[in-house]
Amino acid sequence: MGQSWTSLRTMMAYSVATNRREAVASAKIRLGSTEALKWYRLDDGVMGGRSSTQHTTEGGALTFAGMLDTRGGGFTSVRADFAGGLKSDALRVRFRGDGKTYKVLLSNGQGGGPWSNNPSWQHDLPTKLGEEQSVVLPLAKFVPSFGGQRSRSHAGSLNPKDMAQVGFMLSLYLSDGS
Repeated sequence: MGQSWTSLRTMMAYSVATNRREAVASAKIRLGSTEALKWYRLDDGVMGGRSSTQHTTEGGALTFAGMLDTRGGGFTSVRADFAGGLKSDALRVRFRGDGKTYKVLLSNGQGGGPWSNNPSWQHDLPTKLGEEQSVVLPLAKFVPSFGGQRSRSHAGSLNPKDMAQVGFMLSLYLSDGS
């Protein structure tokens, strides 16, 4: 009973709207706009978890770090909304790693979850400690996912024109659910 009550209190105290209002501006997606994206945290507090997300911006670069807690969840992330969809068949991501594997997320921005028809499209992003990297992630290689598990009901690939949100996640699971 105590664990359930703690999770319920955590979910009630967690505010996605507040996180969006406290978004930090950084990192641009080249969609014909020079405006920086507004990054906000979204971690497992939405489901009663205790993981935490830290993100800051300096010199136009986004710094994202997370502390995973497996009691009630197991993910940390930052997200940013954008308009106009994607106009290419790949994303180029430049980053300095810490040796962990992160995930790059794309979605239509309309929420998701196991009871939704809106998957999060995910691609693993392995990093090397202290090393600056630049990778090209083909959109055709992004995997549809709900709750950390690959979605078998969303065959095919994502539609770039439908995408309206990008994110980075640290999770207990890789994009294929393993």
